Amino acid sequence: MATESDGEEEGKIIGGNQHLVVDDDLREMAKKAAWSVSSCKSGNGVQSIRDDNLDTYWQSDGAQPHLVNIQFQKKVKLQLVVMYVDFKLDESYTPSKVSIRAGDGFHNLKEIKTVELVKPVGWMYIPLSGTEPRDAFLNTFMLQIAIISNHLNGRDTHVRQIKVYGPRPNPIPHQPFQFTSREFITYSSIR
Repeated sequence: MATESDGEEEGKIIGGNQHLVVDDDLREMAKKAAWSVSSCKSGNGVQSIRDDNLDTYWQSDGAQPHLVNIQFQKKVKLQLVVMYVDFKLDESYTPSKVSIRAGDGFHNLKEIKTVELVKPVGWMYIPLSGTEPRDAFLNTFMLQIAIISNHLNGRDTHVRQIKVYGPRPNPIPHQPFQFTSREFITYSSIR
C-alpha cells in the first residue's frame, strides 16, 4: 500500500506527507470518472481539485456537509483515496472530519470509512480496503467524499487535490503471473 501519513490512530490521521508516494501496483482511476461537487465559489470549482496544482483549491459555498462526487461508467476496483489539504494555509477552511461513501449511485450510497484529520498539512492517505484479505479493494460505480466538519468550526472548506487509486490490471488476461518488461510481454503468447 502507499506510504502512511506521519501518525495514525484508529480513524485519525495526523500530519501528512509533502510528496505524493504511491506503490507501482496502483494506478490513478479518476480520469475515467465524472466529477461533481455540491457547491463551489466562482473560480474554485471541481477543476481545481484535478489540475495537479497545489496552489489552487476547491472552495465550497453553502451548508455542510460538502460533497465531492466521483461517478464511473462501469464498476471499478478502488483501493486508496489521497487528499491534499493544508491547515497552515487554509486554517478554518481545512477539513477535520471526512466520510467516504460508495454505491451504485446517489440512491444507495453507504458509508465505508470516516476519518478525522488533525491539523493536516500535505497528502492524506485514506485506504479503502477492509481488514480481511478478501476486502483488498472496493468494487463500486460511485464514490462520494463528504466533508462533515472543518477545523475551528469553519463553514466552507478548501481541498487542494484529490486522487483515487485502484489496482493496476494484469496486462495479459487469463495469465496467472505478470510479466514486467516489454521484452517478456512481446514473447508471452504462442502464435
